[in-house]
Amino acid sequence: MRWPVVTYITGFLLFVLGLSMLFPVVCSVVYGGHDLFALVLSAAFTVISGAIAILACRDVSFDNISQREGMAIVAVGWTVAGLFGAIPFYLSGALPHFVDAFFESVSGFTTTGSSVFTNIEAVPKGLLFWRSLIQWLGGMGIIVLSLAILPFLGVGGMQLYKAEVPSPVPDKLKPRISETASLLWKVYVLISLVEVVLLLFGGMDLYDALCHTFTTMPTGGFSTRNTSVAGFNSTYIDVVIIVFMILSGINFSLHYQMLRGKTLAFWEDSECQWFLIIVVGASLLVTFDIYGSVYASLPEAFRYGSFQVVSIITTTGYATADYELWPGLSQVLIFLCMFIGASAGSTGGGMKIVRVMLCLKFCYRELYLLIHPRAVATIKLGGKAVSEDVMRSIVGFIAIYVGLFAICSMVLAGMGVDFVTAFTAVGSCIGNVGPGFGLVGPAENFALIPQAGKWLLIWCMLIGRLEIYTVIIVLVPEFWRK
Repeated sequence: MRWPVVTYITGFLLFVLGLSMLFPVVCSVVYGGHDLFALVLSAAFTVISGAIAILACRDVSFDNISQREGMAIVAVGWTVAGLFGAIPFYLSGALPHFVDAFFESVSGFTTTGSSVFTNIEAVPKGLLFWRSLIQWLGGMGIIVLSLAILPFLGVGGMQLYKAEVPSPVPDKLKPRISETASLLWKVYVLISLVEVVLLLFGGMDLYDALCHTFTTMPTGGFSTRNTSVAGFNSTYIDVVIIVFMILSGINFSLHYQMLRGKTLAFWEDSECQWFLIIVVGASLLVTFDIYGSVYASLPEAFRYGSFQVVSIITTTGYATADYELWPGLSQVLIFLCMFIGASAGSTGGGMKIVRVMLCLKFCYRELYLLIHPRAVATIKLGGKAVSEDVMRSIVGFIAIYVGLFAICSMVLAGMGVDFVTAFTAVGSCIGNVGPGFGLVGPAENFALIPQAGKWLLIWCMLIGRLEIYTVIIVLVPEFWRK
């Protein structure tokens, strides 16, 4: 393990992060908030810390970054980003307890969207802009950003990309990994600009349009209103956000193919097909379940039902209604959507559609082989055979995912948290969803979770965002042995 390599790249990430704090500084100046000093001081401290790390390790060689080093860089990079991202919240006094500031920051970078703010509209606009911006940066990944502008990482950069991009098999669109990362960011920025324009047409001011774009594209869900998107009370805005949540839940390599003229890219991809089918099916089921019992008109039931289904399955976490007041079937469907998640290669969280698909195919194959023990059954995805190595990784991932969910739920419940809250808070944080049920429902927040519980949920958010293996592997003793 070459720690100078880890330190240098982490320092570079901090330097970029510090420069990005200048945007909320400008916002604070424009709106005259009392958070200006905290933002300026945080930016200076972060830039200087990053510069010191870069200068201290400037002579290091970046040839052949190993898989272990790639995982260490990603795990350390995201943790350090969360720590430094918390400084503005803490110094401004908006969140006087550092664990709360760290929770809010990690929730932002991991695009979870769980919040400890009890009155969001009382928070200075500069801080809220920073809160939205870190979700946008975390959406496509600050590690992928570094690959786009650090071409000297060369071939070794693939190890960072594999550790960062949430996909069983990362899509490499170009021969050089830095070119792939750059393309993904260009697509990400382009779609973000389109959403800003459409939200402006819907009556949002530029500030709200930017903040909500910054939290829709990464499927993060932070809002500038206490009642989330419901605060705008606009069918047009609901529809625009639904469309862009769906787009953000689709593999971004498919967006690139669409922009290149491959008009059927979405429908030719089997994972995208299943994602869209599940979204439509779950939306219709919830709509008919709440029609009559909660909403008097069918269009109204479809508006609110589809919004919540899309918001949860893409792990965005916006709310336009309190789904805890809905019938049991709707609540169960929404809870299941937390685990299914969006497509691999998207900014969404959860287990990912492709893993669920392949796991179901694996289970079917095992049943088939019990009936036909001498048969040769190959699992296929999109007409191509899936290797046993990939299947083993997927089955292992789901087993670890469910195991960690169960263990962390028991630990949180052991801290005095009720069953429903503990169960859904952990599921929400590992899936990077945002809201849950009980004390952390769509009309509540995570402020009432015990301090020790917040540390546990911070860890859950990190392992969820980094696809479990990247964080868990550094806890295995063999990882550190030569």
